[in-house]
Amino acid sequence: MSDLSLDISHHMPYPPERVFDAWLDPEMLMKFMLPGPGMSVPEASSDAKVGGRFRIIMRAPEAGDLPHEGEYLEIDRPNRLRFTWVSPYSQDDSTVTLEFSARDGGTDVRLHHVRFPSEESRDNHQGGWTMILQALEAAL
Repeated sequence: MSDLSLDISHHMPYPPERVFDAWLDPEMLMKFMLPGPGMSVPEASSDAKVGGRFRIIMRAPEAGDLPHEGEYLEIDRPNRLRFTWVSPYSQDDSTVTLEFSARDGGTDVRLHHVRFPSEESRDNHQGGWTMILQALEAAL
């Protein structure tokens, strides 16, 4: 079991409610869950309640379809969102926590992802989540 984790912070010029809600909206997920260039999301679903599940299919030019799914563990609008993260590149008990704080008329987003099978996997996710947060800001 690995205790590797990552933290990413990103400021967006939108209110916390709007940034938070994007993470639970399948239409928005399709627009911003893009961890690499040339990727698309042909399918996304979200049962936005604690114990509910989400599923996101990320399509990569080289690798094809990459299913990502998880269960919502905590939904505290617009402050905090926590969910499990199951993908071809994750390990058991991998979780993502998002914290949203109002600042300067916008929102500070802090993403904390724990448990990776390797440092390489963590580093790849660091780049992927960074691109996803940039894509989210563009999509809003």
